[in-house]
Amino acid sequence: MCGIVGLYLKKPELQIQLGKLFKPMLVEMRSRGPDSAGIAIYRDQVKLGQTKFSLAHIDPNFSWKKLGNDLAASLQCDVSIKVVGTHCILITDAQEDLIKKYLDAIKIEQYDASNKKIYKKISIVGSGKSIEIFKETGSPEKVYEQFNLTQSSGTHMIGHTRMATESAVTTAGAHPFATGEDLCLVHNGSLSNHNIIRRDLEREGTIFQTENDTEVAGAYLTWKLRSGYTLRQALEDAIRDLDGFYTFCIGTKDGFAVVRDPIACKHAVLAETDKWVAMATEFRAIAKLPGAENAEIWEPEPSTIYIWGEE
Repeated sequence: MCGIVGLYLKKPELQIQLGKLFKPMLVEMRSRGPDSAGIAIYRDQVKLGQTKFSLAHIDPNFSWKKLGNDLAASLQCDVSIKVVGTHCILITDAQEDLIKKYLDAIKIEQYDASNKKIYKKISIVGSGKSIEIFKETGSPEKVYEQFNLTQSSGTHMIGHTRMATESAVTTAGAHPFATGEDLCLVHNGSLSNHNIIRRDLEREGTIFQTENDTEVAGAYLTWKLRSGYTLRQALEDAIRDLDGFYTFCIGTKDGFAVVRDPIACKHAVLAETDKWVAMATEFRAIAKLPGAENAEIWEPEPSTIYIWGEE
């Protein structure tokens, strides 16, 4: 039982209020997921030729500034670093595959509770032109404030509050999961065939970081999109191939998409006005938005794909 929320602002004059409007939506879902929380926000699109990476590391004392300097020197590229809580937003003009290869080679030496030496890698939790992803263990309020999102401006956000069912409570297991450039996924429900899909995707070269079934769903969409499918086509195949009870909300560069399984037993509600579109697991998360009393409100139909923004 998790909570998912999404808010897409149609009117540019509202964008400065995005963080303030979104916070009560996420916090309202606290009772559905107190273990961890995560947010994807779309803002500050980078220049042509640049890519924005959302990075995380388990060590709170990790030197992101040193990483940026070393990366710039090694790849002879421009790098900017912005530290946000335990995460870092890195913007660079280097090729994305070179950045991923460089980061994957970095192993930070640490010790576990039994004083055994272990190595932790930097996690790329998202990448694209405008997406930024932040996620941590703890309550929605704590996570939201940790990343200083209340005063944020932007075009849209999606979020998730997690009650762990399929895997441990960890930062890596928190949603959203990146599914491609400027794409991410949050999920309420459970997949019954995720181990089968996982093995199929591993044969295609996918490397998983967690045992989370949502990561499998995200990896499935990534595989489809990289194979040339549109988002709608990928979701149509997901309805066919992913077995279970679920509601998905997918963040895109220009908006978000929502889809439920063929039985649609997991709660979801959509609401729309001339100023915004919102989705949530329960309407109480939408009720405090300005104009909610006059919104068109409906329950998403089973196996039906809803997309706002370009497909």
